[in-house]
Amino acid sequence: MSNRYDAIVVGAGPNGLAAAIELAKKGKRVCVHEANDVIGGGARSKELTLPGFIHDTCSAVHPLAVGSPFFKNLSLNDYGLEFVFPPAQLAHPFDDGSALLLHRSVEETSQQLGADARSYSRLLEPLVRDWQILAPELLGPIQLTHHPYAMTRFGLNAIRSAAGFVKSRFKEERTRAFFAGAVAHSCLSLDRLGTTAFGLVLLTLGHRVGWPIPRGGAQQISNALAAYFKQLGGEIMTSSRIESLADLPLSRCVLFDITPRQLVRIAGERFPKSFNAKLNAYRYGPAAFKLDWALDGPVPWRAAECTQAATVHLGGSLGEIEASEAAVWDGKVTDRPFVLAAQPSLFDPSRAPEGKHTLWAYCHVPNGSQIDMTEAIENQVERFAPGFRSRILARTATSPAQFESNNANLVGGDINGGAATITQLFTRPTARTYSTPLDGVYICSSSTPPGGGVHGMCGYHAAHTALRKSFSRVGE
Repeated sequence: MSNRYDAIVVGAGPNGLAAAIELAKKGKRVCVHEANDVIGGGARSKELTLPGFIHDTCSAVHPLAVGSPFFKNLSLNDYGLEFVFPPAQLAHPFDDGSALLLHRSVEETSQQLGADARSYSRLLEPLVRDWQILAPELLGPIQLTHHPYAMTRFGLNAIRSAAGFVKSRFKEERTRAFFAGAVAHSCLSLDRLGTTAFGLVLLTLGHRVGWPIPRGGAQQISNALAAYFKQLGGEIMTSSRIESLADLPLSRCVLFDITPRQLVRIAGERFPKSFNAKLNAYRYGPAAFKLDWALDGPVPWRAAECTQAATVHLGGSLGEIEASEAAVWDGKVTDRPFVLAAQPSLFDPSRAPEGKHTLWAYCHVPNGSQIDMTEAIENQVERFAPGFRSRILARTATSPAQFESNNANLVGGDINGGAATITQLFTRPTARTYSTPLDGVYICSSSTPPGGGVHGMCGYHAAHTALRKSFSRVGE
């Protein structure tokens, strides 16, 4: 009996859809099974507070989507996806009422940095210039480099701890805090080796491609990917939860856009005990506690510059950001957590009724934390935007448990598919990366390289691994 499909993909997040697209582009018959009734995984949007207010349920700002080699080769604008680019990519306010902005221009950004202007320019300009050759090698598994000079220049700084790097590289406290805010997206304590890499990549992306938002919300990214996939002949089945390999129709291969914990549950009985042990030992990272607000006006930032960016980092000084992220790794929280905020309705009026606005913000908390961070987060916003609370019409909180309930891949509220430590970044979830000991079974989630983010590269690399291993004979 012939297989109805060449490949099955379990999970319709950006990585699952990326894997499906890459397989379908090679002429394979592919079906995607999604447990929820809506596709998208971490790239979804819905009315979380009041009617007419569109909020992103997880990801909101997408530099990796426009900077990813996978997305670069798609014409998703033909399928309704439009990115909106704010005047500035990032704002980092301070207690004195000033703010630093990340501009597309390295020079314009560096001009704000006083004694660090030259040091910042010398650090970022080569990376911005080389991003096109760096991206394929940084956004994937360990491999032999084709650009040793550019990779070495990146790696010598990237391998360092961010806490040590900023203190040795920059003189100005404001510059140190600005860089640390970009690093803190990693959900890692800033004293860990390799954390500088996250700041370098995100700042480079800000200069090279920007930190845009999708018009209409993150759901539009998923919808465009799905439409592209269906145009290639692919099929998507929603409300189709897979509990075991036996639930799947016959196919040449299966790619799972899920994390190790779910993979053990679904396929563990077919894996060797040693592989299950490695999957069970996989470390999940800190969680997110998120708030979404419906507002009756824009956020009243003390630093007016903050209205130029969709992304605002609320952390004040380097010391404060360090303390916040270190506490989380010790299983604690601070009264002044580092808060990542996004204000999309300033630049995309479709997100809220006329004259109204949305705000999205989260802080890191220990995995599985039950601590309510609502007051701490709102205190941080109010600190830099006095009068903010008076503009709140409604709020919705998403705890770590609710994150996982909404999306099983967010184990304990971990939005990155696992801790992005230096030992668990390029060889995640095991040294096999996308492959498993079972022929035809692969992993394509953010628990594989290069990890979290809406970039599709986990699915891209997993699909090409499957094409090489499962469809390697002539004519297949």
